[in-house]
Amino acid sequence: MSEAGRVLTGFSKPYIASYSASGTTVTYSNADKLARGVDVNIEPDEAGDANNFYADNQIAESEGGVFTGGTVTLNVDGLHTAMLKRILGLPTADTAGWTAFGDEMSPPYLGLGFIARYQSGGTVKWVPKVLPKVKFNIPSDSAATQDGDEIEWQTQELTAAVLRDDTEDHNWKYLGSEYATEALAETALVTKLGGTTQ
Repeated sequence: MSEAGRVLTGFSKPYIASYSASGTTVTYSNADKLARGVDVNIEPDEAGDANNFYADNQIAESEGGVFTGGTVTLNVDGLHTAMLKRILGLPTADTAGWTAFGDEMSPPYLGLGFIARYQSGGTVKWVPKVLPKVKFNIPSDSAATQDGDEIEWQTQELTAAVLRDDTEDHNWKYLGSEYATEALAETALVTKLGGTTQ
């Protein structure tokens, strides 16, 4: 008999892909691994509180709030310059190699996905998840000096606005199937984001 629930035990393989919409048809391209994942947090925003109907001295019906947007916060090991340029829509570097953060910066809409690892009854499964339309904010920039011989591992925090996509259903999140291996979940994730795996 399978267990009633499952325990979340890991987060990995954050991917992004370019987002494009023609009417209600959404497509993705150029799926690429964002960085190495450390942790992720998705905070949905809702319009209105739960609307409860009371009968027989108790709540008989309830209608929840409506998703209006949200924020996803990712901690990753750190972005390569090319990936930072992609998520922020930065211009090409000048001839001396300097990339400008100025009026030319134009963060694009992207698809964002990752893999969650679960365990239930001693069995491990991997589940891909996709936020179909996000826009990244400018990340903070901080660093700490090395303290003696011990390295202080420093991660990078990224935040992005979570939006509904342009499909007829205006989706804001997709949950994939459970897979027996991380590799199978990664293939499903990349395929959803319009790419192919090697």
